[in-house]
Amino acid sequence: MRVTDSKLFFCASAALMAVLACSMGAPAMAASKSEQLTYQIDDVIDLALERNPAVKGAVGLIEQSRGIQIRAGAYPNPTIHGNTGYGILRDANTIVPEAETTRAREHLTEVNGTIGQPFEWPGKRSARKKAAAAGLAGANAGFQETQITLVSDVKIAFFDLLLAQRDLELARQNLVIVEDVRRIVKSRVRLGEAPQFEAIKAEVEVLKANQVVTRSENTVRVNRVILDTITAGALGVNYMVTGDFQRFPRDLSLSTLIKRMLGGHPAIERGVRQVEQADRTVEFERQARVPDVTVSGSYFREIGREAYWAGFSVPTPVWYQRQGEIQSAFGDKRRGEAELLRIRNELLKAVNQHYQEASTTAHLIEVFEEGLMKQAQEALRIAQFSFQQGASSLLEVLDAQRVQRQILLDYVQAQFELSVALARLERAVGGSL
Repeated sequence: MRVTDSKLFFCASAALMAVLACSMGAPAMAASKSEQLTYQIDDVIDLALERNPAVKGAVGLIEQSRGIQIRAGAYPNPTIHGNTGYGILRDANTIVPEAETTRAREHLTEVNGTIGQPFEWPGKRSARKKAAAAGLAGANAGFQETQITLVSDVKIAFFDLLLAQRDLELARQNLVIVEDVRRIVKSRVRLGEAPQFEAIKAEVEVLKANQVVTRSENTVRVNRVILDTITAGALGVNYMVTGDFQRFPRDLSLSTLIKRMLGGHPAIERGVRQVEQADRTVEFERQARVPDVTVSGSYFREIGREAYWAGFSVPTPVWYQRQGEIQSAFGDKRRGEAELLRIRNELLKAVNQHYQEASTTAHLIEVFEEGLMKQAQEALRIAQFSFQQGASSLLEVLDAQRVQRQILLDYVQAQFELSVALARLERAVGGSL
């Protein structure tokens, strides 16, 4: 009996030390197969920035804005119009025989051509170019915003998978301990030292532990697919992630984060540029009330006549002076201003919320590391020693082990929540902390 109890104590202690090492920052799981790839968080971020379609879409928007800028700076093309044909001059005052009435007295190839060059009002051209420049600046800010959002999504998905791997490791460690306990209980029941009911309880504990392992394995597979989708299939289906959860920076200040967000967040910059573009569009529509002038020159050569003409044409805005376009552009500007205010308020709310979440969770982690984990470990040690001495039952050891495992799960969950809060805080601030 002493040998059996010592075996239980040794197995439980070894499993506990392995779980603690896992939870305190050791890599979650080693590759079980030589061909299984392992990625760190920076590797996944690089793959996502390279292959994710959202980044490519933002790049396409920049190229589109550059094309609009080129078009805004282009000059209007001239219009050329020309005609030619065969002309015959007939002398209507001369009486000729009827047989000669169809005969031409004189013939010539006639030509006429006109070229017209429109000249745009300088104020309209300037406003259009400024609006296009603001649109390009907004597209660049949108590209930076897309990158920041994507990095945050990658980190959250990465930590989801890392948490699932840690949970799976803890579940497997718990299964090993429970199976050892089941073997000890069966041995005692066989020797008549324990009732049959304890063997049934031990078997139920093993079944529960197996179910937890199965659920954890499924969670790992699902989170692998999610992270692989963000990288557009660059990771594959058989891979692992390694690393640790983030720690709360000691010098993190809420006022500094808010100031940084208001001064340089790409979403705010994009909103400012959209308002500027709308304002330039209002100016363009107002300047467009001045009509463009088209200067033209013509040449005519006909039988018995050659002429050079010069002229111009000006549309006269008498009945309609673009009141609808001006009102529409002004409304778009107001909408952009409201959207900019909404973005600022949402980011301000997000910075405050995620900062408080991160700081609160960081304090909770300190409580785990400074007290709860040590107490749970000590409680399990005492329960194992008492069981070895015959002063406590098997169920008391299982309860102590269950409590200790739950504390480890809560500790890992707190680490995950802190990492997610910091990732979302980075998104709200507009860059790495």
